[in-house]
Amino acid sequence: MTTKKPATAISFGLAFLLSVAALTVSAAGDLRRGADVFAEECGDCHSAVPGKSKKGPSLTGINGRKAASLADFSGYSEAMKQSGIVWAPEKLDAYIAAPKKVVPGGKMKYDGLSDAGARADVLAYILSFK
Repeated sequence: MTTKKPATAISFGLAFLLSVAALTVSAAGDLRRGADVFAEECGDCHSAVPGKSKKGPSLTGINGRKAASLADFSGYSEAMKQSGIVWAPEKLDAYIAAPKKVVPGGKMKYDGLSDAGARADVLAYILSFK
């Protein structure tokens, strides 16, 4: 005889696994070093404050967000608008490494961050923005 698991138990299990996966991604980098890398590499153009955009959009809540979707930022390139990207850790890592390769024709005037360790740190920092 088989028994069915209640939907709440399955939902809890899925939520737990997603939480562990998120912790694993953010644990790959160092938040303190990431804050320094962000200040040095990203902070002139991007903010960690919700609703506060600079030359580029605020990066708060970027994980899982569709590219070029912040209503309070009007400076998106057509290339970014048409990219179809939904920001996830892997896509953010690729974009930080080589923005012009990921979104050809985009406006971002940044050549990329080749140091994988620094990218992991800044990615952990960016993913901590809620």
